Amino acid sequence: MRTILVLYLTRRLGYDDDGATVLYHVFTSLVYFCPLFGAIIADSFLGRFKTILYLSLVYAIGSIVISVGAIPPLHLPASTVTVLGLMFIAIGTGGIKPCVAAFGGDQFKIPEQAKMLATFFSLFYMSINAGSLISTTVTPILREDVHCFGEEDCFSLAFGVPGVLMITSIIVFIIGRSFYKIEKPSGNMFVMVSKCIGNAIITRVRDTSNVVREHWLDYSEPIYGRDLVDDVKSLMKILVLYIPLPFFWALQDQQGSRWTFQATRMNGEVGLFTIKPDQMQVINPLFIILFIPLWDLFVYPMLAKIGIKRPLQKLTFGMILAGLAFLISGFLELKLESGYPIVPGPSQTQIRIFNGLNCSYHFETNLPEDKSFEIGAMEMFERKIIQLDRVNQSFNLKATSTGSCGDLTADIELNAGKATSYFLTTKLATAALVAYEESPDKPKKGFPVIRILSTSNNTREVSLKHLSKDVVRSFSSNSTEMQSLLVGEYAVVVDNIPVSSLTIEPGAAYTMVIREQLDGSSMIKTHVIVPPNDIHILWQLPQYIIVTAGEIMFSVTGLEFSYTQAPESMKSVLQACWLLAVAFGNIIVVIVAEVSFFDSQASEFFLFAGCMAVNVVLFIWLASRYKYRHVAETETAIAMSTPKTSIDAQRGSSKAGIENYAYSSDM
Repeated sequence: MRTILVLYLTRRLGYDDDGATVLYHVFTSLVYFCPLFGAIIADSFLGRFKTILYLSLVYAIGSIVISVGAIPPLHLPASTVTVLGLMFIAIGTGGIKPCVAAFGGDQFKIPEQAKMLATFFSLFYMSINAGSLISTTVTPILREDVHCFGEEDCFSLAFGVPGVLMITSIIVFIIGRSFYKIEKPSGNMFVMVSKCIGNAIITRVRDTSNVVREHWLDYSEPIYGRDLVDDVKSLMKILVLYIPLPFFWALQDQQGSRWTFQATRMNGEVGLFTIKPDQMQVINPLFIILFIPLWDLFVYPMLAKIGIKRPLQKLTFGMILAGLAFLISGFLELKLESGYPIVPGPSQTQIRIFNGLNCSYHFETNLPEDKSFEIGAMEMFERKIIQLDRVNQSFNLKATSTGSCGDLTADIELNAGKATSYFLTTKLATAALVAYEESPDKPKKGFPVIRILSTSNNTREVSLKHLSKDVVRSFSSNSTEMQSLLVGEYAVVVDNIPVSSLTIEPGAAYTMVIREQLDGSSMIKTHVIVPPNDIHILWQLPQYIIVTAGEIMFSVTGLEFSYTQAPESMKSVLQACWLLAVAFGNIIVVIVAEVSFFDSQASEFFLFAGCMAVNVVLFIWLASRYKYRHVAETETAIAMSTPKTSIDAQRGSSKAGIENYAYSSDM
């Protein structure tokens, strides 16, 4: 669902890139806050089975709500319905996140069935990653290649299929109830730790004795005991190292937002196949599967030879790779920006004049840089930047025909920050100018767009018929409205008579001028207003590969470090804190997007890369002060702990199970 979310927010709900980014990361942040409450509910009240069942129903309701809200004929308040659906999904998926794999682990008797447990988690791992690969490939196809309700896409189907599959999974889950071993709630350690810390703070504030405690947490020892207090102290030492961690996730999770928007401004055509912007996210789970064994067999041994072998060193290296990925994305964005159309600033304007007549015209104006110019028959004049003295400024022009089309004198008004186009045509047998507001920027919805201008005084139907897909776009000849199109070859049909062909390229904006001849036939000239995307989408591969390599170094190693360094009673608490780091990372993205430091997206990418560099320095300093806790773990102990550690901490749908691989092979 997240794969297509930002495109739905911008293309169908009208959010700008910043607004969609904010909502996407608020949703993601909520997803990673909810596991804390899901774990508390499961461990303290309902147990894992009921928690999974009830919150899966909430998850399914959210999917259905979003899917129904995306059906145009229902005319529902789509933005409100979408936010409501996202809330249900966040609560549902976040709530079951710490329970699903652990519930699977509950079915095995340890240590007798340790090997079966390992096999189960391997299958679990493969299923999760296979699901991620399939979904990030297929969901964009359902979104774009299926057309429903007269739209170029079908978001309602793309959202609906996951909802149907979720309902199916719930039914299967319920059917298997009689086969499950269902553990009773045993209490949540996170709640206990919170109470211990709270009691220490309150007792210290209220303490009036002169007894000096060695540590502020010692104030809670009379109630919670020395063992728990010592374990909480160890936990706090590790949590200090967690302070810089959210920034890694701030970069990592922008694959589904900022990098997807970047991909919409690129050309995805590869032979007969077109890579959709949201399909680039498939690279992450794909390379995770490919990289994990490579890292274990080759990369880690090579790094060990140069002294990078301790967990905190690997974490640092993962952060550096994430920063490098954003540095690359910034340079790629600079290259993209160099080809972006010129858009007028606050004190500037832009003008275009299309000549739809069969005569050339000589213009004389009082425009600052264009006192006179020529426009041939069916040709166009444009001035992309005109400085204005005030918000609305009038200019006069005189157009003299070189033929018998008639002369024209007119006053035109140009507005600051906008682009205005004029169509030179005939009305009542005299030359006339038809004005309309132009859109000089890249198409907001990501699809190429076209506007039809016709000199016909009678209403004629102009149709563009896609030559390889069952898609037809119809226009009224007396309308200047712009419509979006799919990429590809089109036949141009006027009143059911084919008159021309047209190639529509990704990211482009076109204006088609149609002149009606005396014999009733049509002459056509198409002008490119906004150039097509000219940089290929595969140029994003380096940044995706590098950030995925960084994620393996960071996520897998970080969970391994947390597992080995945490006291036995604190392992599940530390995994909950790891998920909270993901949540706080997404909040960082929300803050940056809301503040809008820069107009340039490249500058924002460089900001994140620079902040990561500072973050790395901070982490190195904190890591240099940390003393490792040396613990000898047996394979049986690892197997026994896996359900409550590595898998409980699954970072997301495509990441679950990676940690199990790391523990069984690296430790």
